[in-house]
Order: sequence, then C-alpha cells, then structure tokens
Amino acid sequence: MAGGITFDETMEGWFALGAATPEAGAAQGRADGTRLAMHARVVIDDLDGFIAVSAHPGGLSGQIDFQPLGFGLSAPRGVFRLFSPGPSDDARRMVYELEFAAGGKPYYLAGEKRVRNDPGFDLWRDTTTLFTNLHAGPDRSGPVVGAGILSLGVRQLLDLISTFKTINGGNVETIMTFGRFFFGELWEVYAPHVAAPTR
Repeated sequence: MAGGITFDETMEGWFALGAATPEAGAAQGRADGTRLAMHARVVIDDLDGFIAVSAHPGGLSGQIDFQPLGFGLSAPRGVFRLFSPGPSDDARRMVYELEFAAGGKPYYLAGEKRVRNDPGFDLWRDTTTLFTNLHAGPDRSGPVVGAGILSLGVRQLLDLISTFKTINGGNVETIMTFGRFFFGELWEVYAPHVAAPTR
C-alpha cells in the first residue's frame, strides 16, 4: 500500500434556489447576488487502490456557505471521484457530492467537473469549473431545488496545494505518485487532439 493523501479545496460561484440547471442558476445567482461556497476535504486512504479502480473514488466532507440556507453548514459525508469515465471515451468527470442539513431539512449538493477536449484551450476551465445541482433530500435522487456553477480560482488553487498531507504511512513519493496520475489522465484526454508539429 502506497499510503494515502488528503487535501482541502474551496470552490465558489453564483448559485440560486429555484434554478433547474447550473447555467440558469449561475445567471440567476449573479442577478440576485447569491453565491455558494463549498469547502471540501478530500481523503484518499489508499492511493494504490484509488488508482486501480476506474471510478477513482475517495471520501469527501466539508462545509457549505449559502446565504439563503446558512453559513458553516456541516457536510460530514460525501462522494469524490477523480477522472471517472465520462459520456465518451475522450471525456472524464470529477465528482464532488456532499450531504448536509439546513433548517432541519436534508440537502444534497452534487457537482461535476466535465473534462473533455473541446475546441480551443479549455484545460484550465474544465479542471476548475464545477457544474452543481442542489437536491432536496439525502441523495441525488431528490428533486433539484437550486443550481449554479462553482469555480476554483488561482488563489484557491495555491491554497489547495498548500494543504496536501500524507496519511496511512504515505510520504513524499505518495504525493508524487498522485501528481503523475493526475497529469497523466489530463494527457490522455488532451494530448490526442494536439496536432503533431510539422517539419
């Protein structure tokens, strides 16, 4: 076992109750001035096992800040998947899902980053943009009651890097292995679409 890692990631963006899609929620949230922040902690107990499984699952917990529902809302359980299979062979998904409660009611925040090579240089946007739906109830089977688009800015990315820690006997090589896996997956998605240089 190569040990494991943890890191903290904060994503924030325009978000609105009553919206049915992330795009509509982002537009409505901007108009209303309402934003949602997800403060998440990713835990990968066994990096070897994580890499070996195609869904690449890990643990997720954290807090939610969203003015209409409250701030510092505890989200003790969630789902994290990194580069799980997407809708096509050249697409991947990064999944972030958190269960929390507000006003005595359960909610489930379900977001995904859509990693695929579209026209233009979109790698940064794909890996830092979380399309998010808010479901009523304890899982994503509940009705969508809000939506929006969260993002990871440069400052948040630098903060994320500073939070990397090893667990379960991991060491610096564990972090290096994770880095090679992360950038290797990006290479698989984007490199085939890069034109070979002409001579």
